[in-house]
Amino acid sequence: MTTINDIAKMANVSRTTVSRVLNNSGYVSEEVRKRILDIVEKTGYIPSVSAKSLRTKRSGVIGVILPKISTETASRVVAGINEVVSREGFQILLTDTELKKEKEIEYIRLLQSRHVDGIILLATNINDQLLSTIKEVNLPFISLGQDLPGITSIVYDDYHAAVDVTNMLVNKGHSKIAFIGVGEDDPAVGVMRRKGYLETMEKHGLSVDPSWMQEGNFSIESGYESMKKITKESHGNLPSAIFVVTDRMAIGTMEYLKEQGYNIPGDMAVAGIGASVMSQYVSPSLTTVDYFNRDAGSKSAQLLLDQLKYKNINEKFTQNYRLIMRDSV
Repeated sequence: MTTINDIAKMANVSRTTVSRVLNNSGYVSEEVRKRILDIVEKTGYIPSVSAKSLRTKRSGVIGVILPKISTETASRVVAGINEVVSREGFQILLTDTELKKEKEIEYIRLLQSRHVDGIILLATNINDQLLSTIKEVNLPFISLGQDLPGITSIVYDDYHAAVDVTNMLVNKGHSKIAFIGVGEDDPAVGVMRRKGYLETMEKHGLSVDPSWMQEGNFSIESGYESMKKITKESHGNLPSAIFVVTDRMAIGTMEYLKEQGYNIPGDMAVAGIGASVMSQYVSPSLTTVDYFNRDAGSKSAQLLLDQLKYKNINEKFTQNYRLIMRDSV
């Protein structure tokens, strides 16, 4: 097996010079750099990752904990993370909690045991055990999606996005606006979006029938079932618009309405959040909110790399968004 010493002898240079070329650090003349790289290519030499880890005290791996790996939000965020960390020579190790909050803690400890250099958590909840675990592992850490106290966090502006969606529906002439949300164990999606809706309805002096408030679990099926409950429990007092907190649930909502013969948006308007690819191609196309997930992933990765360099970064950042008007309203 070819070693770095062999490369140095073949190129008639020092081991340090070879190391500079391989790590792209320090000055080496172009002539010498080319000579070394040609030898590396001919010999098929592969630098030892473990040896490099011993020297730098880093594994070169960033752990990422996802709530559900199959979602578009997760894939966009991961693309943004990978784009940034790969430029710096890092790799990512993905884990999937399948929306089970206890697995967040399990995977934080697992990633620590794998000696990752830092962790990015797409958080879905806030609890004392989670916060204490993050402090115990003592690694550079970024929370994306939830504002974790004492942790560098990137949050989506869920409250104002919900306010904007509700205001938009009111301005379109709707006074009976239903809401399909998720459980309050998710402070961002479950609490802040609901709060934005309710406070905006109150501001406009609009009442909310209890049957119009339903709860799903992020799935398309739960949006379908929630809409079914609204139509059955409202006893004829049907809303004219539905605000659904995720695109996936909104698509389920639309499917039920179409099956029952309702025209969208003629009989009921529907709006979601997420700017999913599907939202463009369902019929009618879905009015939604774009949170720029890939940018959020890039930002979280850069913040983590900054922590690796400078330590003690502890800030909160709010991600921008935009309302996309389409045919469902």
